[in-house]
Amino acid sequence: MTNLEVRAEEFARLRHATIGQVRKYTGEPYIVHPAAVVELVRSVPYTREMVAAAWLHDVVEDTGTTLAEIQLRFGKEVAKLVEMLTDVSTPSDGNRGTRKSIDRDHTAKASPDAKTIKLADLIDNTSSIVRHDPEFANVYLAEKQALLEVLREGDSSLWGMADALVSASIQSNPLA
Repeated sequence: MTNLEVRAEEFARLRHATIGQVRKYTGEPYIVHPAAVVELVRSVPYTREMVAAAWLHDVVEDTGTTLAEIQLRFGKEVAKLVEMLTDVSTPSDGNRGTRKSIDRDHTAKASPDAKTIKLADLIDNTSSIVRHDPEFANVYLAEKQALLEVLREGDSSLWGMADALVSASIQSNPLA
């Protein structure tokens, strides 16, 4: 691991732990999710900035960390990736469908590297949600099926894995 990756991991661990964030269904420390995303990113061609952004992909949304702080600590390239991975909708934008549409439009403009990280995020989250919350999975899987259409510029092997996972989950979900 490079110094950048180590610093990003330590920062993400600290920020998520400081707010006591845990995984919704398992109660595990939240950092297990970014760690899983990092491992998926490392399974395909990647840069050290992509790995750093994979560690940091939820800190702005979840911990109150600003993009300016990310840029100061990790540089412009990592901050730009994190910005592309951060949802831009707010509760005042409307219902869930409207917010997800706004976020999908934002993701559509992301770089292929950011889309690769987003695919890894989708894979890890989908596995967890389908396993632990089949009722919500019905809504979630439809959203992810739409999101996959704007992620085609990401790594093709992760896209294929994500598409297969979402498709199989839709077919096997008794509530779909």
